[in-house]
Amino acid sequence: MSSNGNKIELPASIVIRDLALKIEKSPIDLIKKLMTNGVMATINQTVDFDTAAIVVGEYGFEAVLEAVDEAAKEETGEVPLWRQMIAGENNTLLKPRPPVVTILGHVDHGKTSLLDAIRQTEVAAGEAGGITQHIGAYQVEKKGRLITFLDTPGHAAFTQMRARGAQGADIVVLVVAADDGVMPQTREALAHAKAARVPMIVALNKVDKANANPDRVKQQLAELELVPDDWGGTTMVVPVSAKQKQGIDDLLEGILLVADSNEIKGNPGGKVIGTVIEAELDKSKGVMATLLVQNGTLESGDIVVAGTAYGKLRAITDYKGKIIKKAGPSTPVAVMGLSGMPSAGDIFQVVNSEKEARSIVSERAETAKTLSQTKKKVSLEDLFANVQAGEAKGLNLIIKADVQGSLDPIVNELNKLGEGEIGLHILHAETGNIGNNDVMLAAASKAIIIGFNVQADVDGRRLAEKEGVDIRLYEIIYRMTEDIEKALNGMLEPKLVEKILGRAQVLDVFTASKFGKVAGCKCTEGELRRGARVRLYRAADMIYEGDLSSLRHEKEDVKEIRQGYECGVGFKSFNDIQPGDQLVCYIVE
Repeated sequence: MSSNGNKIELPASIVIRDLALKIEKSPIDLIKKLMTNGVMATINQTVDFDTAAIVVGEYGFEAVLEAVDEAAKEETGEVPLWRQMIAGENNTLLKPRPPVVTILGHVDHGKTSLLDAIRQTEVAAGEAGGITQHIGAYQVEKKGRLITFLDTPGHAAFTQMRARGAQGADIVVLVVAADDGVMPQTREALAHAKAARVPMIVALNKVDKANANPDRVKQQLAELELVPDDWGGTTMVVPVSAKQKQGIDDLLEGILLVADSNEIKGNPGGKVIGTVIEAELDKSKGVMATLLVQNGTLESGDIVVAGTAYGKLRAITDYKGKIIKKAGPSTPVAVMGLSGMPSAGDIFQVVNSEKEARSIVSERAETAKTLSQTKKKVSLEDLFANVQAGEAKGLNLIIKADVQGSLDPIVNELNKLGEGEIGLHILHAETGNIGNNDVMLAAASKAIIIGFNVQADVDGRRLAEKEGVDIRLYEIIYRMTEDIEKALNGMLEPKLVEKILGRAQVLDVFTASKFGKVAGCKCTEGELRRGARVRLYRAADMIYEGDLSSLRHEKEDVKEIRQGYECGVGFKSFNDIQPGDQLVCYIVE
């Protein structure tokens, strides 16, 4: 944004606080001016260009709509943590680096075969004895330029990295079989890549098969907003056959073309940061981690912090297992010397001393502990407040329904609701129950999962609780649209949800002068907590519901009892307890 005389360039929408800074006026004055023009607004609220133009006009400015770079517009959205970390690098020192590519797609469509074909093409190009791959990433050369491939096909790994703030890949190759077409996992992989805002190339595999139908697949891709370039669209669709080694060179050239148009750069002399691709514990070598350097140059002897692990690097080897002294941007390496096991997707950095490394790790461990205790759930109830506070730009949704006939009207209804002041973005809509992949996508994209006539898998529910993902299940469409409309308008009341803490079985019953009857129990699952709510069941009948008033372990009063331990439990004003009764302990959140 720039001003010229009394002219001032403004974007299509701007936050009031930023507008005040732009014209060097008090935000309070601006809000008063808006009120006199009939617009009620808060300091963090966004106003459109026309409204902003009226307000700045009253201060003697002439507003001009800022020119938008369409390419830059596409780039907005999620910014990987490592890109944020190098934002301070001097632009003149940034140099092109090899693109980092990951391969996604439906099971059995040939992801692994394609990676193998790419690797063998490199072998044929003169690598004596073949490449013995030692780590989860490798590089190939095309036209004198390197391309780095992450050998972790599957959108679960890709999304796990995104959920941790990392983004190892610069380009996604979406593999679709020419004989099979777009399948559920293809849609899922596409949703993950779109949510990550990563440029995509489609590898149309198995074109050598007799029943291949490339035109039908291109039609399916066009329906998913991936219009092929030979149909006048922007998505490069490359026909390949991993089995026959056809089209591999075309695919590599396509990757380089996409890389050139996306300006993939790094500063070899800058701060050393990157992403952990994988890690394992080797009995003889200790922790072996695969790191992808994304900026700077990693050298043997560097002190590295990765997540809550740190250490002085004893050895660096490349993807062929050859020992190297240093590795620049986009180079995958295996390293030894870390004290603990980092997780895939952790960002690593080089620090000056082991003392600094210990300090960072201890701070992170403390922060992680606090976060796990106070992890804020992205919920419908908080949506409006978060938008008002500038913490959220809109509502991201993942929709799961029982049948396609339900899914289409739901998506149409929700899209209508998203035309208001607060945007609504459907990341993924599919039939079937809610599983781990849906929850990981929601966690990585700060989305809410809406289920219609479906259930959440047990694993999915557990993961959602751990990651703070809000799952909403509905059986009536208008109830669902009503809830979302209320959330968009800031009128949704908090929902009280029961959370089961643990279960126990009554083994024996004792009489205590102080409490009356006491149940001698064994905790069979989770934990029992004093002060929580409790229900007592005899067979299928609930015979008591109330507070867990006393909890003792070996004559000592305790606050909680964990799975596997025995305890004495007292209930307020209730004595009808029998061995074999089942106890469920819960809280209401």
